[in-house]
Amino acid sequence: MVPQQNVKAVAAVKGFDFEKICIFMLLCGVLLMSSGCKVEKIDANKKEDVAAGLIDSESGAAPAVQPVADSDAEKAASAELSDEIKKALASGEGPHVIKLKNGMSILVKEDDRFPLVNVRLFVHAGSSYEEPEQAGISHLLEHMVFKGTETRGPGETAREIESVGGDMNAATSFDYTVYYVEVPENEWKLGMDIVTDMTFNAKIDPEELKSEREVVLSELERGEDNPGSRIFKTLQSIVWKDTSYQWPIIGYRDTVKGISSEDIHAYIDRLYQPQSMLLSVVGKIDPEAVVKEAERLCGSRKSVNPVVPPTVFPVPASGKTTVKVVPGKWNKVYIGAAFPIPGLSSSQIAGLETMCELLGGGETSRLYRKFKYEKRMVDSISVSSLTLERAGMLYVFATLDADKVEEFWKELMIELSSVDFNDFTDREMDRVVINLEDSLFLTKETLSGLASKLGYFQFFEGGQQAEENYLYDLRNITRDQLQQLYDEYFDPTKLAACMLMPEGVEADAQSFEKAVAANWPAKAKAAAQSDDVGPGEAATIELANGSKLVFIPDETLPYTAMSMYWVGGDADLTSEEQGLAAMVSQSLTRGTESLNATELEDFVSDRAASLGATAGREVFAINAKFPSRFTADMLPLISEVISSPRFAPEELDRAKQDQVSAIKRKEDRPLSLAFRNMFPFLYKDGSYSYFHLGMPEDVEKFSREDILAYWKKQSSRPFVISICGDYDREALAAFAKELDGKLVVKDTAVSVPAPHWGAEKDLTMTLPDRNQAHLMVIFPVPGMEDEEATAGLSLLRASLAGQSGLLFRDLRDKQGLGYTVTAFLWQAPKTGFMAFYIGTKPEQLEQAMAGFDKTVKMLKEKDLPEDEILRARNILRGEYYQEHQSLLSRSREAASLIVKGFEPNLDQKIIEKASKTDAAQVRELINKYIDWDNKYTLTVKP
Repeated sequence: MVPQQNVKAVAAVKGFDFEKICIFMLLCGVLLMSSGCKVEKIDANKKEDVAAGLIDSESGAAPAVQPVADSDAEKAASAELSDEIKKALASGEGPHVIKLKNGMSILVKEDDRFPLVNVRLFVHAGSSYEEPEQAGISHLLEHMVFKGTETRGPGETAREIESVGGDMNAATSFDYTVYYVEVPENEWKLGMDIVTDMTFNAKIDPEELKSEREVVLSELERGEDNPGSRIFKTLQSIVWKDTSYQWPIIGYRDTVKGISSEDIHAYIDRLYQPQSMLLSVVGKIDPEAVVKEAERLCGSRKSVNPVVPPTVFPVPASGKTTVKVVPGKWNKVYIGAAFPIPGLSSSQIAGLETMCELLGGGETSRLYRKFKYEKRMVDSISVSSLTLERAGMLYVFATLDADKVEEFWKELMIELSSVDFNDFTDREMDRVVINLEDSLFLTKETLSGLASKLGYFQFFEGGQQAEENYLYDLRNITRDQLQQLYDEYFDPTKLAACMLMPEGVEADAQSFEKAVAANWPAKAKAAAQSDDVGPGEAATIELANGSKLVFIPDETLPYTAMSMYWVGGDADLTSEEQGLAAMVSQSLTRGTESLNATELEDFVSDRAASLGATAGREVFAINAKFPSRFTADMLPLISEVISSPRFAPEELDRAKQDQVSAIKRKEDRPLSLAFRNMFPFLYKDGSYSYFHLGMPEDVEKFSREDILAYWKKQSSRPFVISICGDYDREALAAFAKELDGKLVVKDTAVSVPAPHWGAEKDLTMTLPDRNQAHLMVIFPVPGMEDEEATAGLSLLRASLAGQSGLLFRDLRDKQGLGYTVTAFLWQAPKTGFMAFYIGTKPEQLEQAMAGFDKTVKMLKEKDLPEDEILRARNILRGEYYQEHQSLLSRSREAASLIVKGFEPNLDQKIIEKASKTDAAQVRELINKYIDWDNKYTLTVKP
């Protein structure tokens, strides 16, 4: 499934916005990440096995990667860099690329914005390098590198990284595997050591492999519960038939079960060679020191086997329309349609991405406007371009109701049969260019984004010049060229589609295939800036009517992020109005007095900006981000959105439809179903006991008068505006003062009392036709107002969660109970809870519950070891910096904390308090709040 908000990033699949691309690819099952890690807070994103047979299995040939001899290591450690390398590293800002004698490439880029260093190692080894009978071996290897090396035991790599406040992850795709860490600046050597140790020295213990196989099988089953993953696996087997892209990266049950440790070692010997690797180090570094360390760690390792360049898979010259209908227990219909295209080496990539962006790259695109807004046939529709090393896919994805499927499919075929790029205006063409450029440019905002982009271009495109080439192609594409591309690749005879249908809906694949032929007959191919005053110093300014304005300067990028928060959200609702705040947040940015919904979307998109509203359980917020040169355009628009929203009846109807659809989609996914029901289960009164999206029948009843009355009350309250970036200080100060004087009414503040906990302690829900069960054990804890408890409980959470956390080490590493095992801490000002979570097999729920119980007893009986406390402290500090790199994350943090009555640096204060909290204080909190007899249990079963 391609979420609409990620379409732009998907279009930039050449590595420009690597993290967002990877989220898309994860959802589709295109990329798999090592368990227990975040999607680059979470990747994150890409051969017939051309190297097959290069190892003589009978000759007893030496491994492809030779270990470093002690004497060689000592020489490498003491060796000085050549004058040529020193000169190269000292020239310009980089990135600098150095090639070691063994063929391994080293990329270094100095960036001192954050006290962090990002280390990643790309290996040209992924699922397309596998034999069919070993499908999934690349991904299984990626799991196993976390289970121990020759010098580190299972889980020790994660423990070492997290103990210093770092983060680590790995990802497997079709064409590569990548291992990476992000660590504090003074731990860069540890980061390099860990990444290279995992890559070169994985132990692959047979007993550990046995348990990890079960984890991967659990992960496989989990993916089958996701509609997008189900569809993509079906399509890849059709579009990429008879190539090594046709099987899923995770493999199949039978192939995964049959992989042995000997198989994995043979795979490593064949493919894990220095000449097929890129080590990238980006952040607050000394480039010379990094290259020396790389030479010490990797320079003496030998590349033994020859590297065979990947062979491009040709786009099929002809084919036939193929539609597969898969019934299941879904609330919605999910449709994926795909067409084969060339891979990364094609000169047509920029044109293909431009074409997809015009057709379905966001809310201003042609298909979205027609089928979502005008015809109201779909909940969402998108078009994207997925480009791998040797082949690619154009991907159309839509979600809709079952009673509209036949009509939509017919209308979609008619629309696709008659696309004429001369119909697109200059404004639409310019908008696509600026937004694709924006996707590329903003990767620099976070260190991990910059590191992934630089590494990807170097690894697959041979250097950063590829970025300039892409931009040139993007800016010079013509309508005639787009039409030629469209006619060549949007070919109905090559269309492959998969439709997930709710059970009971009559749907025949052949009738859908006939509809394609009838409404889209095959045809012959056609030939064919404002002044910048500057951000000034950081400051918090009190406005006349009780509102506040916060300035957070950061001149790294010419962008402005703005977050505006009010107390309110669900706290303004009665129990009969559940879902109304969410409805208002959806509707608020769908037009103003002077602009209708599509005009507003065009205005925002033309400026590469974002503008949206959200409602929480006790706050309401508007967030915007835009290039600072458009400040004079965006501020009047934001003011009009707040003071004169249109709330057009047709847009309210669409918002209702979207909200009801969102509810149904949540109820299709086990974990989403659990979170939707969690708060009404835990709390018996107040806004925290509400279904945030409401119930479908209630949502349908909301009137325009209800919307207007809510917004009038919500917008009259004092607010907090937080600004982060390189902004026009004077313009924003004038903007905030004007809003404070125009909107705020005295004595409109609302208080949010602490809710009472529910009487029922157990909730079990059933979601038929799924593979996994999901279990949460939840303990009531104090809210954020108790800073001492928050600091200690944050330490506890950090010690329990993560790959080296206590829960993961016991329930997953030792017992192999589930793919995901973690703990999380949620807190509002006056209430909160600690939760243990596991996704596991239904028959293992009892064992998982016993594991949680055992952990609680252990925590109560003795203090956490000092190294666990130190690890947890470092995790809290590392997480904070990793999660607060983007401009919007920092503007949101300040506004949300201040509006709730806290200082904007509360999170940092908590980290400092945690650094002074000892194990005895943590155990005291455990015995006070982690009460097994007072737990709440929430379970979702198949």
